[in-house]
Amino acid sequence: MVNPFNTDLDRNPANFQPLTPLLFLERAAGVMPDHTAIVHGTSTITYRTFYRRSCQLASALAKLGIVRADTVSVLLPNVPAMLEAHHGVPMCGAVLHAINTRLDAATIAFQLEHAGAKVLIVDRAFLELAEAALELCEQSPTVIVYDDPQWSGDRTEMDAKWIDYETFVGAGDADFEWLMPEDEWDAIAISYTSGTTGDPKGVVTHHRGAYLLAQGNALVASMPRYATYLWTLPMFHCNGWCFPWTLSVLFGTHVCLREVREEPIWSALAQQNVTHLCGAPPVMALLVATPPETRQPLARTVEFFTAAAPPPQRILAGMQEAGFNVTQLYGLTETYGPAVVNEWHEEWDDLEVDARTALKARQGVRYLPLERLDVLEPDTLEPVPRDGETIGEVMFRGNVVMKGYFRNPEATKAAFAGGWFHSGDLAVMYPDGYLELKDRSKDIIISGGENISSIEIEDALYKHPAVAVAAVVAMPHEKWGETPCAFIEFAPGAVATEDELTRHCRENLASYKIPKRFVFSSIPRTATGKIQKHVLRAQVSQ
Repeated sequence: MVNPFNTDLDRNPANFQPLTPLLFLERAAGVMPDHTAIVHGTSTITYRTFYRRSCQLASALAKLGIVRADTVSVLLPNVPAMLEAHHGVPMCGAVLHAINTRLDAATIAFQLEHAGAKVLIVDRAFLELAEAALELCEQSPTVIVYDDPQWSGDRTEMDAKWIDYETFVGAGDADFEWLMPEDEWDAIAISYTSGTTGDPKGVVTHHRGAYLLAQGNALVASMPRYATYLWTLPMFHCNGWCFPWTLSVLFGTHVCLREVREEPIWSALAQQNVTHLCGAPPVMALLVATPPETRQPLARTVEFFTAAAPPPQRILAGMQEAGFNVTQLYGLTETYGPAVVNEWHEEWDDLEVDARTALKARQGVRYLPLERLDVLEPDTLEPVPRDGETIGEVMFRGNVVMKGYFRNPEATKAAFAGGWFHSGDLAVMYPDGYLELKDRSKDIIISGGENISSIEIEDALYKHPAVAVAAVVAMPHEKWGETPCAFIEFAPGAVATEDELTRHCRENLASYKIPKRFVFSSIPRTATGKIQKHVLRAQVSQ
């Protein structure tokens, strides 16, 4: 049957406009022009100024010859210029490529080359790194240098060929008629995966997905109007989980931090009356370990959103005592950041601490703007039993899943096999529909035919007070095929023997899950802080 509502009423240009998060800033500047949009040190920037400078950046890039689908790369910490880039770059039709500031020159060179960067905006603190990267690649982008007044480094004279950011933006037109995307599926950003087992893959995201996740953040996080967000999450990481666009929805205030250090964090929390922040477990550990004389009293409970391995129980307890409510999220670069949230039930507050902690450690249910989430058997794509025990692969479908991998059709085809995005993460599904991660598919340990979750063993080890970092990998075994091997970093001033940790594991794990070997050493990490388990596996397989 032909649907008459589809045939008689065509799409009217007057009411069919592409979705883009750029509209949020335009609206905020029109409605709340004098409200503080950005705080950076002692400087404040209103929404009027934020919007005008973003337009000026877009105008200046257009004058430089940047056109639709060109790539503009940025090597910046969490500073106002990074927020301007998240708006000004797509405002001229270009695609934003935010580079991890912790990467080495060779990896940055690969990204600049692969993304075809036409412009590179770099913070002065990373200029030497940028120069080293540019020497390694054939790409020759125009280099624009941002000189942050909050930076205390050496300000030796710059090379004359570099363009000063303030001069560049100042030459732009504040009334520039910025470009809407021609299609809401047009790329807004390209972000590279960490590349722990090969070259990084360029994840392409679009205006529609960024628009939906930015609004979804506000709703899922219960962010009020005029919320104040502290930037402890790097904006280069999945475009700051789309929060650079979220705050304009609420007329909120961005509080920028160049570095994640305990004293400026606590000062900002108290002085700026922060309501929300995001970060990995190491940020929580930093907050909890802050000496009492450095902490400052908080005016309200601060919402903290984390995404990674669930933090140890002592960290969760410490965060609550310090005045934070922690919510577990989960997602990937391919899902714009968070796509799963641990939606909390009020009745869970009445449970005993161990039961409550176990529930809080689960990743949860689908994010509001995500259409489909499931744990499937990867070969058949059939849902696993909802028993909290059967392991399958986490898969996604929806508007907040990437377009694909840039210039990598084979990887894109594999990632979307069967019409689902395959995360590579293994999880179980509980009867209430909440999922819990168990491992990466390549990290699962198969011992005597039994699947062992390295995350489960790490969680048990984290309960020991001497353990600061734990990483468990498969070790070859003549009889069982594989057995767990645990790499341990101790907390400052703490130590434990292999026998002590074995006894501790025996109290918390089934016998076949107890590590057969403990290695006490520094644990290798990527530039983004992820543990390099492939390096550890190589060590124990020799």
